[in-house]
Amino acid sequence: MDAKEVTIIIKWSGKEFPIEDLTEHDTVAVLRHEICKKTQVRPERQKLLNLKHKGKPVTDDVRLGVLELKPNFKLMMVGSLESDIMEASSRPTDIGSVVNDLDKEEEDNVPLENKEIYLTKINKRIKEYTIKELNPPREGKRLLVLDIDYTIFDHRSVAENGAELMRPYLHEFLSAAYKDYDIAIWSATSMRWIVEKMKLLGVTDESRDYKLVFMLDDAAMITVLCPLRGVIEVKPLGVIWGKYSQYSSKNTIMFDDLRRNFLMNPKSGLRIKPFSEAHLNRHKDKELLKLAKYLKAIAENCDDFDTLNHRRWEDYLSKKRSS
Repeated sequence: MDAKEVTIIIKWSGKEFPIEDLTEHDTVAVLRHEICKKTQVRPERQKLLNLKHKGKPVTDDVRLGVLELKPNFKLMMVGSLESDIMEASSRPTDIGSVVNDLDKEEEDNVPLENKEIYLTKINKRIKEYTIKELNPPREGKRLLVLDIDYTIFDHRSVAENGAELMRPYLHEFLSAAYKDYDIAIWSATSMRWIVEKMKLLGVTDESRDYKLVFMLDDAAMITVLCPLRGVIEVKPLGVIWGKYSQYSSKNTIMFDDLRRNFLMNPKSGLRIKPFSEAHLNRHKDKELLKLAKYLKAIAENCDDFDTLNHRRWEDYLSKKRSS
């Protein structure tokens, strides 16, 4: 059974912000995350004035369902000063590679708590999200879903043009993959920037011997609560599978430099080695050449990708070469 949806109206700074992407199983911590997305007020700076549980201010672990909120409940919030809001809206320049610290091996096997509760959010995306389709899916093809930043593109390099920012052998990789796979792009950014990056890299040029089937942006992602990682956003492949019946876990593989992005579908994801400092590494990075061989090998030898362990993709290739 689908979880009951919860809609809350945030009253802040003289404006109202509807928070609709919630269910009764989500916690106050998830609510704060969604508020931040709408208002740019960081969760730790949010003071929720009229949200109480048993007569006391709620804690972040309280689930919204136990609060018995009326539909479109109006929640008053006191946020931060204007200077703090501006700070929260800007991306720090010194974060380095800390984003990858969430992907330590010992955390990767931690399952999401009650994954079923997120089906409501996925079903909502299936119904309401419009995938930007560029070319029709081809019959009998598998599906390759690619991230952009640090997967095929170094968006923070000191390099200045697309050729220098692009991961080496990208076009050769896409041409090889296209023979067996429909190719999709899914990035945790807005569609505007996805389109611009694809143009910058020359991926959408009409002259290419490969085509993208469609692209998805951050609006197709969902918010989940993970025991070790807290509130994060993930890319549930179920959104694609719900809209295109020819694709499923049996024939889909996703490449991303952050394993948490495919936390909803861990068996379908392959964590690619991050591509950064392009000005230093573009002459020696051959990851895409090796992965092209892996894609070809599993397309020719495996009818059900659910049986694969993508973490051991290099071992799989070694065995195929020696057999």
